[in-house]
Amino acid sequence: MGNDAPESDAGPRTIGGSAPAGAGTTTHLACSLLNAKIGVNITHVPYRGSAPAANDLMGGQIDYLCGNLGAAAPLIAGKQVKAIAVLSQGRSPLMPDLASAHEQGLTGFDVTTWTAFFLPKGAPRAIVDKLNEVAHATMDTPVIKGRMLEIGVTGVAPERQSPDYLATFVRDEIARWEGPIKAAGLQVD
Repeated sequence: MGNDAPESDAGPRTIGGSAPAGAGTTTHLACSLLNAKIGVNITHVPYRGSAPAANDLMGGQIDYLCGNLGAAAPLIAGKQVKAIAVLSQGRSPLMPDLASAHEQGLTGFDVTTWTAFFLPKGAPRAIVDKLNEVAHATMDTPVIKGRMLEIGVTGVAPERQSPDYLATFVRDEIARWEGPIKAAGLQVD
């Protein structure tokens, strides 16, 4: 999201993205990856939530932020902030007219937030499979799907719903993020 506030004579402004939930969050990492991809060096401004970050964006104290679309959608719809791109490779069903960064020239750029159930190592496969089955059956109900979409969460495609897929996905995500995190010198304070 960007800010259309006019320039001020009050002195230099901080140029930065934000990590609404703090250092090391998905929004912090997404912004860091975006900054590296486009070759800019910014001042990271951490916030204690998306509301204070959005307020500073609207007030012109920061120039942009990387946030979750679910929280930003009302501000975008109300024309309080300007949406520039979704950072996932494809468009979001929440805002299908908003082009992705990938579509706008950042080829291969794909950052999404995901959540999963994790159990202790050695959990019986029958329990793992039952929890997986019940969780996906619940998330596939119209009421839950509708509520998830309202808050900016899209479901997982059926081919990505198995515990085996998740194990491979987690390994791949760790490998994908390890390089950019180390290269940027990111750490949780």
